[in-house]
Amino acid sequence: MGCGSSGGGGTGSGSSTAVSPTTLAPAPTGFDPCSDVLKPVLDSEQLHGMEKDDSNGNGGTQWRGCMWIQSDGYTVSIRTTNITLPMVRANAGFKVAEELTIGGRAAITYHDSDATDVSHDCILDVQIKGGSVEFNLNNPASNRRTGSTDTCEIGKSLAGKVVPLIPATA
Repeated sequence: MGCGSSGGGGTGSGSSTAVSPTTLAPAPTGFDPCSDVLKPVLDSEQLHGMEKDDSNGNGGTQWRGCMWIQSDGYTVSIRTTNITLPMVRANAGFKVAEELTIGGRAAITYHDSDATDVSHDCILDVQIKGGSVEFNLNNPASNRRTGSTDTCEIGKSLAGKVVPLIPATA
């Protein structure tokens, strides 16, 4: 179900570093998803069961943050990463679904290019200095509460609540 610290889905594979020939700077620290995603946001989404969800990929890619679950609904990992939006766009391993703006920040939704059923998973990255804040959602059709809802729509709604909490300096 995506619960664990293995990378929260398709993004922990390290394949996103294929466009970076040099070692990356560490994941940005100007926003800490584990402490800066405030209780009212979590409550409004009925998210609970926070677990640390840090991981490292090839070439110095990093993800730092936490994962939450909605009972009978989706699971989301919200993490800062040193992967930038241009890196996502340039990576042949990803298929960009949508370019958008959330809370005044550039954002992108995408999935692994080889994924056959993308309706129940969504990766959404919002630009910050030195990388992005990544929302990695898993929403199987069997989930009674959210399984019939487009997973990227859930992600965009959640990001719309979280992005205003990111400091302008981040």
